[in-house]
Amino acid sequence: MVEYDKRGGTPSLDLLLTFLEIYRAGSLSAAAQRLGVTQPAVTGQLARLEEQVGEPLFLRSRKGVTPTQRAAVLASRIGVHVDGLRGALTPEGAEPVLSGTVRVGGAAELMTLRVMPVLADLGRRGVRVQVTLGLADDLLSQLASGALDLVVSAVRPSRDGVLAMPLVDEEFLLVAAPALAHTVDGERLAADPSAALAHLPLVAYADELPIVRRYWRSEFGRRPPNPVAMVVPDLRAVLAAVVAGAGVSVLPRYLAAPALAAGDVVQLHHPEAAPLNTLYLAVRRGAPAGPALAVLRDRLQRAAREWGGL
Repeated sequence: MVEYDKRGGTPSLDLLLTFLEIYRAGSLSAAAQRLGVTQPAVTGQLARLEEQVGEPLFLRSRKGVTPTQRAAVLASRIGVHVDGLRGALTPEGAEPVLSGTVRVGGAAELMTLRVMPVLADLGRRGVRVQVTLGLADDLLSQLASGALDLVVSAVRPSRDGVLAMPLVDEEFLLVAAPALAHTVDGERLAADPSAALAHLPLVAYADELPIVRRYWRSEFGRRPPNPVAMVVPDLRAVLAAVVAGAGVSVLPRYLAAPALAAGDVVQLHHPEAAPLNTLYLAVRRGAPAGPALAVLRDRLQRAAREWGGL
């Protein structure tokens, strides 16, 4: 294995590749496993690279290694180039071999119904995928702290160090079981929809009624005056409660569509312009995107174009 360019004294591709694997894996042992070599070999290559660079690139601890500022700068400068060189060695038409771990966060419903097929494809290509389900604010905090690599976020991130790109728009519908819908006066609904719907109990995602409240304010210009019958922090469970007649709710079209098609629920209100919410792909600004993460971002963006909206 060639370690140095003898003519110019610059590190070879082998040393830089080893450095990137350590940087991305967070430990010497994990890097050795991903490279298919022994840990002493990885340690030796890192020592030779640090000798040539002239300073340490990682701080060692029992939990692994922490990159120095010099290491972060070096990874950001060489990552895409080293990955490109590896990709150039892949036979034409073949997908590059992927490895490592990608940590992804998102809402349980969207991840289950739309994102999981994309993640499964990544898993089949040799990547270990760790999924965290939760609320956008919590997940974005974990992203900013380095605990996650990518978040599919229902809110536009406002944190420093987080870069967001629009992914897809989701459309929201006000739905009810047919029996409850029959209790709404059609003429009154057209004249004063909030009053016409005020007797219907709500099934909400959270105590603050985040989705329902936003719909009422955007479409009716006020907070919902309705009684709250049930609060359940999973939109799939919200839909099940609505189908069972517990109340009405506001749900994304992609989630409600099968129940609408089956006649289990009906759309109570038909606004002139559909209420939309943009979903974002969020990553840490300046963090080197390894091959697996880069492939995941590309696949999610391609999948979202096929969804054409949610």
